[in-house]
Amino acid sequence: MQTENIRIRSTTVLLVRKDGEVAMAADGQVTLGETIIKSSAKKLRRLSNGAVIAGFAGSTADAFALLTRFESKLDEYQGRLERAAIELSKDWRTDKYLRNLEALLIVADKNDAFLISGKGDVISSDDGLLSVGSGSMYAISAARALLKHTQLSASEVAKESLRIAGEICIYTNSEVALEVL
Repeated sequence: MQTENIRIRSTTVLLVRKDGEVAMAADGQVTLGETIIKSSAKKLRRLSNGAVIAGFAGSTADAFALLTRFESKLDEYQGRLERAAIELSKDWRTDKYLRNLEALLIVADKNDAFLISGKGDVISSDDGLLSVGSGSMYAISAARALLKHTQLSASEVAKESLRIAGEICIYTNSEVALEVL
């Protein structure tokens, strides 16, 4: 079996902000090619003494390198999420080592949330939703419908949206982890 042509697919991470609650949910599945190799991966982290939650999709080693760098940016900029996100994105895009890292991050505190990419993107949401990963479009679609047509809380919307994404996306499972601010 040639592993160089096998694409690792993993994860769905969804952020939901509603009524002052910020919830981030992620599934636990990691696949290699067409095989599930892990069902309970931890893709959410609390940073900055628990004031920030971060979720990642993509290469785990790359994501951990970026999370470490992001946390140092949070420290450097006294917990200012937007500034730390912008500075990480600049480094990620221009640094020779970081430029090759393959991951996407969603970071959030009580006031702000951003999707950060290696292309220089620092994206905030108009509707309180951000999502990355293989099942992200399914999860965000489910979340939009649930926010519009139910009275569920942010954490309930996040969990149910991930469950729905897991029923559709073969790279997403129902082992949902949740972090709430």
